[in-house]
Amino acid sequence: MILLYAIDMIRNYFKIAWRNLTRNKAFSAINITGLALGLSCSMLIFLWVNDEKSIDNFHENGRKLFQVYERNFYDGKVDAGYSTQGLLADELKRNIPEIQYTSGFEYVVAPGTLSTAEANGKIIKMLGFFADADFFNMFSFPLLRGKAQASLQSPDKIAISRKMAEQFFGSADNAISKTVLIDIKAEYTVAAVFENLPANSSFQFDFLLPWQVFVKQNKWINNWGNTSPATYVQLKEGAAVNKVEAKIKDFIYNYTEKNKSFYTQLALQPFNQKYLYSNFKNGYIDGGRIEYVRLFTIIAIFILIIACINFMNLATARSGKRAKEIGLRKVIGAMRWSLIWQFLGEALLITFFSITAAFLIVVLMLPLFNSLTGKQLTLPIEDPVFWLSLLGLLAGTGLIAGSYPALFLSSLNPLKVLKGKLKFGWAPVFFRQGLVVFQFSLSILLIVGMIVIYRQMDYIQSKNLGYDRENLIYIPIEGSLADRYSSFKEQVQQLPGVMGISKMRNSPTVIEHHNNSIGWPGKAPDLTVSFADGVVGYDFIKTMKLSLKEGRDFSKEFGLDSANFILNETAVKKMGFENPVGQTVTWGNHPGKIIGVLKDFHFNSMHQAIEPLILRVDEDWSWGTILVRTKPRETKEAIAGLEKLCKTINPKFPFTYQFSDLEFEKLYRSEQVVSKLSNIFAFLAIFISCLGLFGLAAFTAEQRTKEIGVRKVLGASVSNILTLLVSNFLKPVGIALIIAFPLAWYIMHKWLMDFQYKINMGVDIFLLAGILTFLIAIFTVAFQSIKSALANPVKNLRVE
Repeated sequence: MILLYAIDMIRNYFKIAWRNLTRNKAFSAINITGLALGLSCSMLIFLWVNDEKSIDNFHENGRKLFQVYERNFYDGKVDAGYSTQGLLADELKRNIPEIQYTSGFEYVVAPGTLSTAEANGKIIKMLGFFADADFFNMFSFPLLRGKAQASLQSPDKIAISRKMAEQFFGSADNAISKTVLIDIKAEYTVAAVFENLPANSSFQFDFLLPWQVFVKQNKWINNWGNTSPATYVQLKEGAAVNKVEAKIKDFIYNYTEKNKSFYTQLALQPFNQKYLYSNFKNGYIDGGRIEYVRLFTIIAIFILIIACINFMNLATARSGKRAKEIGLRKVIGAMRWSLIWQFLGEALLITFFSITAAFLIVVLMLPLFNSLTGKQLTLPIEDPVFWLSLLGLLAGTGLIAGSYPALFLSSLNPLKVLKGKLKFGWAPVFFRQGLVVFQFSLSILLIVGMIVIYRQMDYIQSKNLGYDRENLIYIPIEGSLADRYSSFKEQVQQLPGVMGISKMRNSPTVIEHHNNSIGWPGKAPDLTVSFADGVVGYDFIKTMKLSLKEGRDFSKEFGLDSANFILNETAVKKMGFENPVGQTVTWGNHPGKIIGVLKDFHFNSMHQAIEPLILRVDEDWSWGTILVRTKPRETKEAIAGLEKLCKTINPKFPFTYQFSDLEFEKLYRSEQVVSKLSNIFAFLAIFISCLGLFGLAAFTAEQRTKEIGVRKVLGASVSNILTLLVSNFLKPVGIALIIAFPLAWYIMHKWLMDFQYKINMGVDIFLLAGILTFLIAIFTVAFQSIKSALANPVKNLRVE
């Protein structure tokens, strides 16, 4: 009986709620729209956040997997990085009992460059790495065919992905024991086929070659002062990480002499943390992508709170129309708790419609969101946890959004209400305006952030790098281009649309190779300086359009130029030379003269300061990048000529190229995504906040109807009334600006500290944000204020 009564009561609550929704269609639509937008934004952000947190968390041995990184102490500072010695993995496994498996890991060709794979009459560009025999025992990449240990044990074997097997041989079964030619250097027999790597893996590759091949191809790895590959280890069950770190700290000095002016310590980082925590500060891990994960988690919560605040303000704005209903219900015996449940039921119903609308918005917007973020996100509709989370979101949002209106409306005095004396004290007014201040403070934070991020990205894109990145093309050196570069260069210079051609070991966008064996006269014996070093071809400076501060470029007219060097301004300052040209510098065991000084140019991300740079000339280098400068507006013609020439000289390799400006943009991919997302979410946050301000305007206009009528009867003009109403609405926005600006400055100042080259946050940024906010607020309240100011005063003065 009690159950039937409860069911009947709940049904009546929802019936009343439905009637109120349909009777007040405009307010219901605004309420549902605001909540739906807030919920859909939050859902999209949380999908992105969950995907970020899932990266590399699927490995069965995850808690035992670590990446080795190095701390380098030199020149009075400490830095750190993931580059390690080529023989480190094998030696760690051999000498540290707590380590079960190890693997080195390195690109088959230069970073960012694809290998050319040939098999079964097909040639396809693929991404490959070298890895040790333990690799598949450590990481959870299922093998479809073959055995984990054997697949990378022999120097003539190769492990390929399902995708690569299907493209070349039709299926994984057909691929086993077939041969694949990699970069026209060597043939390898397929010993294993692994499943395509999941999207939530930081590793992405099409094939793996045995580490033995890497060791054989690179004699430099026998020198423990050289670093490049990554090193991964898996600890044995029960091994203490801190004890292993203590053992490996000075491990490399078992193989080389320790230098007091430059020494290295090894350390371990849990592998599943590297994706989110990859930045270093003073030699220790200090954030990374986790900062963006935290930022957008906070934004999602902020937007949801803003949407809930809207609900409260809009519900309160309608309180005058609901007051008599509440009074009558109380007079005929309704208890306060029953009224509270009724209003909470209405809030839950609106939230249900909002979540339904939000779900549809997410389904429609997910492809665009994926394109924007570079993700492959999907709604996990088959996961019960997802539906439980939605249910929790429904209940939580409904209760949070409906709690204040329910408590407030149910507390109204029935006698005052029925006599038409509904007045609100300072506390409810203060609370409502406080909510508007809070939500506008959050919105202003997002607006300032949006402006700062946009300007920083624009600054990076437009800053003079010291060279012209427009009309500059990168072509990978592969196949016959390595042996026939001189002939290729001569023919390229004759092509229409080509201004210049050169080559370099790295790419101008990222010069990663460093050397600490540079010497010069007067150098302190205990001083070690890390130089970025580059091996370039003739005409490098002309092709790059770099500026020489003094001296000359490399030239074939000088027979000994292969033993000479060009430095940048930062390197010269570090050496302390006043007249550097003609000075002797030693690169390792090779002395040479400084023949030129380059004006500083950026060859890395602007997160980093310009480092000392030393260049030498060598056109016999067999890998790297060919640089081609095209004439303005003739790039298309030049590319067509280059493609035709490459097919003639290098027929087995597909012609590939990259534009310098696009490669430069890749350095800031994360920041660009953050910039675009912050623009979108800032706009949505301010839009949702304006719905709340509209609610406050409607509420205020309703409460001051008779006051406005009296003022008009006494001679107040429409402009006087409009000024009065609008000024009151703008007070909470002004308070929000005062609160938000210091917080915004602190947060964005901290974000900009990650860049060595950055904009100044001047007053103009905050002035622009303030003007935008006030204009948006005025536009929002103007409609309701004009409507109230134009209303017939006689009608307003009627006593109901």
